[in-house]
Amino acid sequence: MNGPRLVAGVDSSTQSTKVLVIDADSGATLREGRAPHPDGTEIDPEHWWQALLSATSGGLLDGVEAIGVAGQQHGMVALDETGNVVRPALLWNDNRSSGSADDLVAELGGKAAWADSVGSVPVASFTISKLRWMAKHEPESATRTTEVVLPHDWLTARLIGQGGPAVPKGSATTDRGDASGTGYWSPITGEYRPDLVQLALGHEVGLPRVLGPDAVAGVTESGVVVSAGTGDNMAAALGLGIGPGDMVVSLGTSGTVFGVHDQPSIDRSGIVAGFADATGRFLPLVATLNAARVLTTTAGMLGTDFAGLDRLALASSPGAHGLSMLPYLDGERTPNLPAATGTLAGLTRANSTPENLARATVEGMLCGLADGIDAVVSQGLEPGRVLLIGGAARSAAVQQVAPDVFGVPVVVPAAGEYVALGAARQAASADAGDGQVGSTAVRSAAYDVVHEPAQGERGAEIRAAYRTLRETMHPNS
Repeated sequence: MNGPRLVAGVDSSTQSTKVLVIDADSGATLREGRAPHPDGTEIDPEHWWQALLSATSGGLLDGVEAIGVAGQQHGMVALDETGNVVRPALLWNDNRSSGSADDLVAELGGKAAWADSVGSVPVASFTISKLRWMAKHEPESATRTTEVVLPHDWLTARLIGQGGPAVPKGSATTDRGDASGTGYWSPITGEYRPDLVQLALGHEVGLPRVLGPDAVAGVTESGVVVSAGTGDNMAAALGLGIGPGDMVVSLGTSGTVFGVHDQPSIDRSGIVAGFADATGRFLPLVATLNAARVLTTTAGMLGTDFAGLDRLALASSPGAHGLSMLPYLDGERTPNLPAATGTLAGLTRANSTPENLARATVEGMLCGLADGIDAVVSQGLEPGRVLLIGGAARSAAVQQVAPDVFGVPVVVPAAGEYVALGAARQAASADAGDGQVGSTAVRSAAYDVVHEPAQGERGAEIRAAYRTLRETMHPNS
């Protein structure tokens, strides 16, 4: 009797590699593995490969027929003529390129020119901004660079090659979702803009071939089908199985807000990134630098842990008795304030308690993401509900506050590795060749908690106080 049809999904994130092995017919997760990555904002890509080997050791991939890789978006992997890495990969959270992004925006004629060209306005996180930074600060590395790929592209090539770290020239592939986060591939036209690469780097380079959603990138030495792969946010959308009326808010290292759309987005303010998704549709997205780590940082300051912060926040009341927080602890991407710092306002002797500080932290983090929801709504999406995912989504205080701040029902899917699950769904489709990504039996999310807005008026008051503080501290944001 034939056994289950096994597929694997890889989530190569900023902090770790996670791998799920799925029964493509029943949708059951049969095995999983993980391995950490070094901390920092730049990294030798070889660490990703070694983490993948570690996460899949002990026969984790035995019997797997297809595998897909979802990687952190935007990272710049520069390759030389031999296909070897020129310098450590610059990651999305490396803010050194903020000035380079500003220069590029000005040189093309402003935010509207960029939005019209590639659907997004470059900020520090975008690959194109990192190319300009390298050209300005490391001209020798820039000169040696003959090809530029993304983290998931590099890992996909390694899986197919498996003979060494070099990526044979012209062999790299990507997908439209991850390509849309570079700043030089347009979801509007479905084409690269090599002129923008040249604007940033000073010369043209080779770029990965962009594959369709259910395409096969190649086959490993052991005969495993490798799918096109995608970016982490695109994979999360696929793993969640989101559709019209769904808005996702992810509370991980960064915060993201996104939903699916049947038309490309063009936001000339630069707040919404007009990405493509992993199914052939589009994924307007807003990203913030400050999410779950705001909570853990405040917890540490209060001498407690994540669970302790939760208890403290729940012991306060909506509005934190007048305390408001701007949670820009690591600068901020949305609004684009890379040099900003956090701000606590409204402090009095009466409200100076750990409980109120914990509550203001939760509310401030969620208000920043509520602004992101408003921006995505302005692109033509109307949320009927918000799906709350990521580590901080398990917080009881976050679950209580979010519906009031967001103004719509909040659904908390069952805990799961949705980026890896989305990569597995894509792999299953590539293996089946059915032309419908996500149509296989690899299941999307099960929703086990739904929270309705309970104090909508208080939510509006919290957002108003937050807005006043933001406009006072950063009047041009």
